Amino acid sequence: MRLMNKTLTAAAAIVVSLTAASGAADNDIRAQAQRIVSQIQRADYEGDRTALKKYYDELTPFLENKELASRIRYWRGFDLWRSAINGFNDSVDPNELERLFMQAVDEFKDAAARDPAFIDAKVGMISCLGYVTYIHRKEPERMQELMTRITPLIKEAQAAEPDNPRLSWVMGPILWYTPVERGGGIDKVIENYQHGLEVISKTEPSTDNLEPSWGKPELMMSLAYLEFSKTPPNLEAAERTTRAALEIVPYWHYVRDILLPQILAAKTKAKAQ
Repeated sequence: MRLMNKTLTAAAAIVVSLTAASGAADNDIRAQAQRIVSQIQRADYEGDRTALKKYYDELTPFLENKELASRIRYWRGFDLWRSAINGFNDSVDPNELERLFMQAVDEFKDAAARDPAFIDAKVGMISCLGYVTYIHRKEPERMQELMTRITPLIKEAQAAEPDNPRLSWVMGPILWYTPVERGGGIDKVIENYQHGLEVISKTEPSTDNLEPSWGKPELMMSLAYLEFSKTPPNLEAAERTTRAALEIVPYWHYVRDILLPQILAAKTKAKAQ
């Protein structure tokens, strides 16, 4: 009996040891994925499209992890999405931008299929398809085809998470191009961004960066751009909001090197008149 007890105790110790080792390995895999996601987000802000391509490839091995697969698909989609958006600033061929956007849509679609409650994947799809619609803005039939894909996604996302601040951000361009009589226009866009900012300012960011919690600086940037673009522009508000975004992300290439100089140049011109 004593021998049997010792055998059972040893077996139990082995099970505990293997379980602990498995848990440690899982944590290490998650930590590695989290590190790459942080690098993707920084490369996005820095406008480093070469780095984004590298990090997209580095996420590939994690697709084999069933627990993480939906989030890995999301961040691969995010990577392509942001590479394409940054490509507008670099005058990249629209055909290449469309390829990236549609590849991102496939990644987001896979993420949503793996986790149907993962609304942020659908938010990414809405934005990417919206940008492709913009690329084909002079082709009514292609635009209509794309809108038949976007509209159901918007309805699903708004029904599930109407206060999702990232949904507020991606809805901005759509509302911009929607006629006022149909609920769009610049005032509606500003209201939409302000609502997103109000929500996200009251929300604690996720401690696990595989769960999307970005959006505050993006909403600030877009709000600043609108204040700068409207007629007449509110240059003081635009500068104030732009600098607030840079306090959060001081290395944001577009905001620091493109948007803020445009606003300051406009202020200088206004004073000279």
